[in-house]
Amino acid sequence: MKHSFLDRYSDRDSVIHRLDPRGKLVVTLAFIVAVVLTPFSSWLAYGLYFAVIAVLIALSRLPVSHFLKRSLVIIPFVLLMAVFIPFFKEGEVAGSYNLWLWQVSVTHSGLQVLWNIMAKAWLSILSLILLTSTASFTGILKGLEQLRMPKVIVMIMSFMYRYIFLLTDEVLRMKQARDSRNFGGGRKLWQIGTVGNMIGTLFIRSYERGERVYASMVARGFDGHSRTLERLCFSRRDALFIAVLGTALISIGLFNLIS
Repeated sequence: MKHSFLDRYSDRDSVIHRLDPRGKLVVTLAFIVAVVLTPFSSWLAYGLYFAVIAVLIALSRLPVSHFLKRSLVIIPFVLLMAVFIPFFKEGEVAGSYNLWLWQVSVTHSGLQVLWNIMAKAWLSILSLILLTSTASFTGILKGLEQLRMPKVIVMIMSFMYRYIFLLTDEVLRMKQARDSRNFGGGRKLWQIGTVGNMIGTLFIRSYERGERVYASMVARGFDGHSRTLERLCFSRRDALFIAVLGTALISIGLFNLIS
């Protein structure tokens, strides 16, 4: 399996790609915080946030389809968690429906909260996709470490990214072995038991591999510090990028307070 799931386009050249990962991390965090703190009634502010993201996507020279595909994969999970809000939120009833023996009502305030959550989630997801698509994952981890994130968390994220592909390959091999033994021909209960055995086997193999990796790292003098060949350099261009984006976010926030 190719190791390019998150940072598939990180090796391209653009104004955004050449920026320091630390600056992009700070701007992304500030953008997400600004979006989350925006009142649900400020739809113009959401439009301005989207304009900011659209400009950054254009500067990154990445295909728009890349952002749409990845964001649409995550949005259904957000919708699954927020879809029941219109039915339980108190307020003016927008519609009432009969479901067998129950009568459920949808409120205007609940629908507004639902669309607000979806808008915030989509804008935040777009910003994260832009970050991971314009910076290598090792660069992001190194930036997080230099921004004083706990080393344990950085190390866990590093191992997660390195070994998720290996575990995926392991699952695919187990699935191929299962299918070659006529998995679909048995009873449902037997199939459920087989899947449970596969999950247990995968857990044991992952645990044993983790022990072997840890033993080999200790034998090589691992001191808890992640070392990479990539060197980060914070320049005036990065400071200008943070200043411009920070000014834009503050301006949108002040516009919300005034309006």
